[in-house]
Amino acid sequence: MTTQRRTRTLAVACLLAATATLAASGCSKSETADTSKGDAAAGAQATQPADTSGKGCTLETYGAPKLDLKNAVVGFSQSEKEANPFRIAETQSIKDEAAKAGVKKLLTTNAQSQLPKQISDIQDMLAQGADFLIVAPLNSDGLEPAFKAAAAKKVPVLTVDRKVNAEACKDYLSFLGSDFVEQGKRAADAMIEATGGKGQVAILLGASGNNVTTDRTKGFVDRVKEKAPDLKIVAQQTGEFARDKGQQVMEQLIQSKPGITGVYAENDEMGLGAITALKANGKKPGDDVKIVSVDGTRNAVQALAKGEMNAVIESNPRFGPLAFATAKKFYAGESIPENVLITDREYDQDNAEKSLGGAY
Repeated sequence: MTTQRRTRTLAVACLLAATATLAASGCSKSETADTSKGDAAAGAQATQPADTSGKGCTLETYGAPKLDLKNAVVGFSQSEKEANPFRIAETQSIKDEAAKAGVKKLLTTNAQSQLPKQISDIQDMLAQGADFLIVAPLNSDGLEPAFKAAAAKKVPVLTVDRKVNAEACKDYLSFLGSDFVEQGKRAADAMIEATGGKGQVAILLGASGNNVTTDRTKGFVDRVKEKAPDLKIVAQQTGEFARDKGQQVMEQLIQSKPGITGVYAENDEMGLGAITALKANGKKPGDDVKIVSVDGTRNAVQALAKGEMNAVIESNPRFGPLAFATAKKFYAGESIPENVLITDREYDQDNAEKSLGGAY
């Protein structure tokens, strides 16, 4: 990536942050932080200019009672066990911001990657008197019983990081998250640059049943087809967003597709698993096989700085400030867009080391 391109990317990102209507904070520190520890302030989310796709939702149209968050019970439903840095950072961000907002009580649950448990978790929080819910959905489908239970009690549901196939302002209030198709496109651009637009690429797919996997795949495949027809996608196999699964799949692909010159991992954990597999088979990750992944975890950015990855597209999990800012605006009578999209950074081998402060 050229200096000019990096400068332009940073300028655009900062401009978007400055004009955001639901922004958490700016982006200047994220590109220059040199601390050796993850810094939530350096990696704070910033929203894109207000996305008004779909009808805006107000307290009146949603049919929820007015509420002061300082007198409220707020529930947060996490979807997956907190072994993944994304989930750890996301949950901690919600807890930290709830404390800053002075929420009377925060209930937290973890579905441990089990859809029936997430449904019962949400129902249990409602039984405990939750007035407002923040949900990180496990899948895009299947949470209807939980959403119906919330609707029956007039409890708004704010979804984060994964979309649900449901009706905004009826089944749920709004979605806060990244543009996953755009993430796939940016990953493709980075892969094209790393490979020169030629070679054989394997995709380590995320878990099935959610829009993150579908969209990150679509963005990547469409962009490669458009811009680099000589870069052939020769395998697409799920690693379920897990490091051990990513390693297993990569080990299989080394045997079945020995000509692979690039790997697109739809999250960092799978990318790190691929690195382990490649090393064990005498290959040099980042050189013999180019690796591009999505998330922005500290371990991945460190691997990038060491030359074992070629690019990391951020997917920022620190939803606490944005979630509670959105809730406050909603209860103040403001209209909330159907989608509140954040702007994500991009790490490359030039900026990785100095950007570790913004990783998580």
